Amino acid sequence: MPAQPTVDPRVAAVRRFNRFYTQRIGVLEDGYAGSRFSLTEARVLYELRRSERSTATAIGRELGLDAGYLSRMLRRFRKSGLIRKETSPQDARQSFLSLTIRGRKAFAPLEAESNRRVGAMLARLPAARQARLVSTLRTAEALLKDDTLSKPAIVLREPETGDLGWVVARHAVLYEQEFGWGGEFEGLCARIVADFSKNFDPSCERCWIAEADGEIAGSAFLVKDTEDVARLRLLLVEPFARGLGLGSRLTDECIAFARACGYRRITLWTHGVLAAARHTYAKAGFRLTSSEKRRSFGSDVVSEHWDLELSPPRART
Repeated sequence: MPAQPTVDPRVAAVRRFNRFYTQRIGVLEDGYAGSRFSLTEARVLYELRRSERSTATAIGRELGLDAGYLSRMLRRFRKSGLIRKETSPQDARQSFLSLTIRGRKAFAPLEAESNRRVGAMLARLPAARQARLVSTLRTAEALLKDDTLSKPAIVLREPETGDLGWVVARHAVLYEQEFGWGGEFEGLCARIVADFSKNFDPSCERCWIAEADGEIAGSAFLVKDTEDVARLRLLLVEPFARGLGLGSRLTDECIAFARACGYRRITLWTHGVLAAARHTYAKAGFRLTSSEKRRSFGSDVVSEHWDLELSPPRART
């Protein structure tokens, strides 16, 4: 028997997941989600339902489909009365495609069944694991996207109702997943947020909530330590939003606000294991001032203090 070719473990892992997930979501059935449509046909119908006036060129580009293959599929859809084709009044060479009433009725149960199956799959998981799964899928999507594609729109805003609770929850979940830190760390985050909420001084303190395409993607706090020193706290970037420069942008916002408030220095406390955060701080001009080995959050950690000296303060009003 000939020897099996050696396969890169990373390739094998991705292919293993593909086999698992395609079986789990019913792609291998004769019709997608129990319908009479193949997976590709269902996806084309979805694109037509999503856009009132699409073109064959746009659909083919979005889905990466061969033009001839797509043309034959659309011709079948038109013959079945599922779609209509209208010539553009501005350019006779261009035609717009849309679903007919029959097409919408044909697609509706397919979409409902797809939603039901995914909902049932999620329902088997506790809420925390559902959130972890969704976050991991966002991360995978971000990593696999073509870098030439447009990046998500980033917005930094003030916290709204529920956001402070989100900060505590996401710190607890992510740090437990990535570093094994448990309830002690969650309690610390809760106390920091509670102190901020109770003692908040808008003249010299601020919290930023970052959104990426409308999804909460991170946070940062700047709080008063002394009259001349501000403290940067709870800098967080969700896994799906990493690599976008969001950590640096949040840090820069903290620095700019601290300068405007007249602080002479910004200080922060972090840990040696947080490599990405340490890189962000160093890039922004912070310097490591002290470190010590200690036992915290159920782990042996290297506790670090970093400082950034600012220009002389302006007079406060």
